[in-house]
Amino acid sequence: MTGLVVCVAVLAGASVFGLVHRARSGRIRVRGKDGARRLTAGDIGAPLGERATLVQFSSAFCSPCRATRRTLAEVAGLVEGVTHVEIDAEQHLELVRELSIVKTPTVLVLDGTGAEVRRAAGQPRKADVIAALGAAVG
Repeated sequence: MTGLVVCVAVLAGASVFGLVHRARSGRIRVRGKDGARRLTAGDIGAPLGERATLVQFSSAFCSPCRATRRTLAEVAGLVEGVTHVEIDAEQHLELVRELSIVKTPTVLVLDGTGAEVRRAAGQPRKADVIAALGAAVG
């Protein structure tokens, strides 16, 4: 009987963890005005967008990264003055550590000055990216 109770408890705990992880993955979060430094074109290896920049941290064998790349490129093409920059997390470990990137894909939404205004860890939805851009450029 004890084995059955342990099995049910483990399954319940795993289910709760899975549901919480699924709910948080890809959700775009507001970044506070914590005085974090602004990213420059030199930091990301490409020019910043005139109005906003979508910075994607990816890794070579990340399948959600490919879908995120397509989504961000499409959104950047729809909105004037917005650029999409993809950074290989493995090649830029110092920047990854400095920005506290813990999983790929991670998307940073920067305003025109390079300040991070939104962040998504995981694959964001297109509608969420468009809404985050609205906050960055508005």
